[in-house]
Amino acid sequence: MTLAPGVDSVGIHPFLLVLLACGLDRLLGDPPGWPHPVVVMGWWINRLRHLAELLAGDRPWALRLAGFGITGVLVGGSALAGWGLEQLARWWPALGLPLVLLGLASALAGRSLEQAVQAVLAVLPEPEAPGPAGPKPGQLEPQAPEPGALEPGPLEPARQRLAWFVGRDTADLDRAEILRAAAESASENAVDGLFGPLFWMLVGAALLLAGRGHGGPGPLSLAWAYKASSTLDSMLGYRRGRLLWLGTAGARLDDLLTWLPCRLVALGLPLAAGQPGQSWCLFRAALVDGASDPSPNAGVSQAAYAHAVGVQLGGANRYGGQWRQKPLLAQGQPPADRRAILTILALSRRLEALWLAVALGAVWLLG
Repeated sequence: MTLAPGVDSVGIHPFLLVLLACGLDRLLGDPPGWPHPVVVMGWWINRLRHLAELLAGDRPWALRLAGFGITGVLVGGSALAGWGLEQLARWWPALGLPLVLLGLASALAGRSLEQAVQAVLAVLPEPEAPGPAGPKPGQLEPQAPEPGALEPGPLEPARQRLAWFVGRDTADLDRAEILRAAAESASENAVDGLFGPLFWMLVGAALLLAGRGHGGPGPLSLAWAYKASSTLDSMLGYRRGRLLWLGTAGARLDDLLTWLPCRLVALGLPLAAGQPGQSWCLFRAALVDGASDPSPNAGVSQAAYAHAVGVQLGGANRYGGQWRQKPLLAQGQPPADRRAILTILALSRRLEALWLAVALGAVWLLG
């Protein structure tokens, strides 16, 4: 079976195309300076938001309606763009197939997430070993820091790199809180940036096979539609000001599209961690812990990794100067450290490989 009629000579199976895209993502990530579909999506969101606020003003009903319009235009347009490239691959494979492959790889963030997290760990100093009590002879007694004072310079590079990919305020985080933020972001963004789009790619590949490639949506079309909803949520999905109404549609759509992939991750992580006998128990624990989070998916994804790795996540975070208490996940476990974060990244790689193996195995069994 091939990607679509017209590419029989190429012989690219849609699931093989997804596999190649995952390999390309792990090899290249997001090279700086390369055009990226999410950048284009973000540009359109900003323009559409400006137009919507200009027309709707402060009227909640008009902002909600505009939010539905923005969501429909962006998600539908992204799906249509992906479908167009799939049709190009159908009729002109020499040009279309490389573009589809690059488009699929761009929808995945496995390597880029790892690079961002490891960049924080690379500049995070190890804790100083406790020295002898009291000053050395001839040394002045150290001054006690003022209440609320930030830790001195050594942590600043890690705080700055962490601010690139987390939403919380990072300027006053100590070492333990930097590690917790990195662990929570690695676990939550694994679903949003890797497993969510990968799930919809696999669904698109299955639809392409089921329809024998007769012009329906394929892996790129569904992956870009998912990325559009995720980008909408990250840019407009805030409960403040006009976004309380304008961003509702995009946020709810992202919650819906991420719901099943998130729970498949929670169910599969114990397998990737070598704990198959604990799969159902840890899955239930992740659902219970994550239920008190305002997001239907973020808490579950973080809790799944917390239980699989054996670390406690959650607690008080500050966003825009305002403190927010998040639920404690895997309460009673040790706090996140460098080794736990590297384990989280390794589990994501293993689970990605497991998903691909299961998908390809199912295709082989079904002929």
